Amino acid sequence: MSATRYNRQIILKGFGEEAQQKLLRSKVLVIGAGGLGCPALQYLAAAGIGHVGIVDDDTISLSNLHRQILFTTADIGKLKVEIAAKRLQEMNPQIGIVRHPIRLQKNNILDILSRYDYILDGTDNFESRYLINDACALLNKPLIFAAVSGFEGQLALFNVPDQFTPGTNYRDIFPIPPHRDEVPNCAENGVIGVLPGILGTMAAAETIKLIAKIGLPLTNKILSYNLLTQEQYTISITHGDGYTLPKTVDEFLKMDYQDTSEGPQGYTEIDVAELAKLQQLESTILIDVRERHEVPVLDKQIFIQVPMSEFSTFLGKEFYQKQVVLICQHGVRSVAAAEAMQERYGDTKKIYSLKGGIIKWKDHFLKS
Repeated sequence: MSATRYNRQIILKGFGEEAQQKLLRSKVLVIGAGGLGCPALQYLAAAGIGHVGIVDDDTISLSNLHRQILFTTADIGKLKVEIAAKRLQEMNPQIGIVRHPIRLQKNNILDILSRYDYILDGTDNFESRYLINDACALLNKPLIFAAVSGFEGQLALFNVPDQFTPGTNYRDIFPIPPHRDEVPNCAENGVIGVLPGILGTMAAAETIKLIAKIGLPLTNKILSYNLLTQEQYTISITHGDGYTLPKTVDEFLKMDYQDTSEGPQGYTEIDVAELAKLQQLESTILIDVRERHEVPVLDKQIFIQVPMSEFSTFLGKEFYQKQVVLICQHGVRSVAAAEAMQERYGDTKKIYSLKGGIIKWKDHFLKS
């Protein structure tokens, strides 16, 4: 450990060398490298968290940049996990960064979360929040939760007991997920960039307090913050009822975590059968957004190649086809391209992304 790097916090009264060593020995997983995750990751890495994990399966789009401050315009189309890890490692080469370029699901979340001491939830949909909450409760992992909506944000700690109450969880506040479209997300409701920056930084602060055992963490409380008035207040959380929390792995795997929060995305993810049907229509254009060196090489008489590195230029062009099918290796970059096309063309085009990409449907493409 370089004492010079962390000198300003080591010399802080009430912190010291012992607290710094606790940070260096800790393992923190940040779920979501978005508006909340980016500032949280930066401050956790800078503070000297010994092992930082990042979970995100998304790629960077232009609409991310006003709040996701680890990324630049040149990063559009690239995996958030890869760029975030690169920037954090440059910031602090003394710590370990682990990339998880996946979407957390019932069949993988317990294995990944079990490798870390603390979990920070920076996701923006209710499906993920309930999934993460239940997994942390089952594994008894401290969960640092942050969320934003409009001009307000919330912050809480779950599965952390205080001297009076055993640890509460997200379902003690919201026992049942809301219905689809009941609560708008950032894509529908909008968000000013500094708000997730503030809440993400506060989440990092709560994480550091927990690990270093300093101050009064938000155990069994939820903090509400209003950007427009700079007012904040906390409400105590008590154990509720009216919900089911899985007690075993089998019970967890039987839970239903359907996405109830996200409304229409402006594009549709399709399988290879739907691709084949669309391919027969003269009004369909098939676009391969992989880079030119990637294999397998697709028939250029059928698939137009527009790499993500050149995609912004392509968006300035007009074309007559009404259906657009976007394809990449794993179905991640094609979603980013679909989002960008939807922003550019709106309802004038029907936009599709091949879910799972060429790798999932390789037999189909090898026969073509």
